[in-house]
Amino acid sequence: MDRRATPDQSFDHPARPASAGLRSHSLARRSWMRSLRRAFNNLIELDIPRGLGSSSVALLLLSSVCYGVVKGEHGADIAANLQSLCDDAANAAGFGIAEVALAGEHELGRDDILKTAGITEHTSLLFLDAAQTRARLLTNPWIAEATVLKLYPSRLRIEIKERKAFALWQKDAHNSLIATDGTVLSPTIAPRFAEMPRVVGAGAESQAGDLLALLARYPVIANQIEASVLVAERRWNLRLKNGVEVQLPEAEPERALQTLANLDRDKKLLSRDIVLVDLRQADRVTVRQSDQAFAARDAALKAAAKKNKATKKGTEA
Repeated sequence: MDRRATPDQSFDHPARPASAGLRSHSLARRSWMRSLRRAFNNLIELDIPRGLGSSSVALLLLSSVCYGVVKGEHGADIAANLQSLCDDAANAAGFGIAEVALAGEHELGRDDILKTAGITEHTSLLFLDAAQTRARLLTNPWIAEATVLKLYPSRLRIEIKERKAFALWQKDAHNSLIATDGTVLSPTIAPRFAEMPRVVGAGAESQAGDLLALLARYPVIANQIEASVLVAERRWNLRLKNGVEVQLPEAEPERALQTLANLDRDKKLLSRDIVLVDLRQADRVTVRQSDQAFAARDAALKAAAKKNKATKKGTEA
């Protein structure tokens, strides 16, 4: 037999004689047999109360059934069948749901709400779990709050408060419709939401509410924005519809927006041939011209310099 070393045992111990091992095994076997006979005798002499045997058998059978249900993962099926039997009995007794009154739905349809709540034509009012039904309703991202009222004998009232579509969120080239709190309402964009403000980047969905509330104070600028891009989850860049990019600072973005609004009002800054406005520094504004504007400006400066040089020579002559 291949004996392997353990942390407490090495191969350096001297081997015991084979006869010693056989004697030890024989003694252990006789001791085990004596213990087994003693336990068997005690079991035979045990005074079992009347009725305990049948109860034990029933308990054993019930335990076996429960084990089989759990092991075979049939618990959900059995619960569903039991619920169906209870609903049948309650409906027969006059506790079916004859009317479902809904309140607060706008984006969601009646069928969607009932399906989410798990309510069918077979559901009974008596065995409807209002708390569980409410929990099911809240799994729909459109539903922010829900109330379920059972009005016996046969009326059910469901009141919901829906989240409102707020913006489009773009991440990894995929667009989603989000609410003010950043909840993704839909992974697809219906045509009626296509013109909503767009935010881009990881974390933008949760910070969009604060940014758009700030931009609402500067409608002249907000109306020119094509998308707002969150950079490193710390600050925003604004991409305007004319191609200009505005870099906002991490701290005091409202101060930067006020500066931008003043420059656009007084200097028509955003209408000029520029590609970038950097507002990240509190004491300066950096503007980058487009390549065409830079080339034109450079040519104009050279022409002006040449003209001044020629004028100077003529004066000297």
